[in-house]
Amino acid sequence: MTTTQTALPGGTWKLGDRTIARFGYGAMQLAGHGVMGPPVDHDGAIAVLREAVDQGITHIDTSDAYGPRVSNELIREALHPYPESLLIATKVGADRDADGGWPPARTPDDIRRQVRQNLASLGVQRLDLVNLRMGDATGPQAGSITEAMETLVELQEQGLIRQLGVSNVTADQVAEARRVGSIVCVQNMYNLANRWDDPLIDELAADGIAYVPYFPLGGFTPVQADALSDVAARRDATPTAVALAWLLRRSANILLIAGTSQVTHLRENIAGAMLSLSDRDVSELDGIGR
Repeated sequence: MTTTQTALPGGTWKLGDRTIARFGYGAMQLAGHGVMGPPVDHDGAIAVLREAVDQGITHIDTSDAYGPRVSNELIREALHPYPESLLIATKVGADRDADGGWPPARTPDDIRRQVRQNLASLGVQRLDLVNLRMGDATGPQAGSITEAMETLVELQEQGLIRQLGVSNVTADQVAEARRVGSIVCVQNMYNLANRWDDPLIDELAADGIAYVPYFPLGGFTPVQADALSDVAARRDATPTAVALAWLLRRSANILLIAGTSQVTHLRENIAGAMLSLSDRDVSELDGIGR
């Protein structure tokens, strides 16, 4: 398929051996309610994926656990054969149960199975980027990451994975993962109101490693703060636009994967993130999470 590359907010970042737009797309919302089952609007899901690529997005974040398999299969239907410029990042480390839970699945056999499932559902022979998801729904949890990372490095050496990252991890687990193999990104919850990873972001930036915030707008409980509303009103912008623009300005190694199931919302997110914040705006916004 052909793409019409546009100037996306934030410019580009070199993710390992790939240069991608810093403004990406998260596919979690494509699946049904609770990230289970088929989308409410199948054609709409296909349209938003194709629009993302047409807008110049070169980084799509997904997981075979979304649905399960739903988001990956929609990506394959909409975009396969994939443009050479497109990097698809997926995750392993958790399964789905009948109640919609996310039970951990991090044994070597679990990891190998999930990599095979992602290869099959995306229709590729090698995965561009695999993030190892640790912790649980409440956030990162202490524990060794070595065995699971060693399995991923083994699969990488076999040619099934191009690059590796980690997700939902503590700073200690990031350091442990880096002792096992080379990682190109860390994907953790981070937004205006949740700033505990500030030191980690700066450390990763110094080492040329990307930081990918999930729930960039606060997740299921959107960020709400007087300072955010004040800046948005003063700039005649939406709070969403301000929050996304702040993330892009926060550090050059931050990559956005804001998700949506609607083409209009995707366009609004892209346009909003182009907002240029003043030093006064940033100073007021920085106070939200501190």
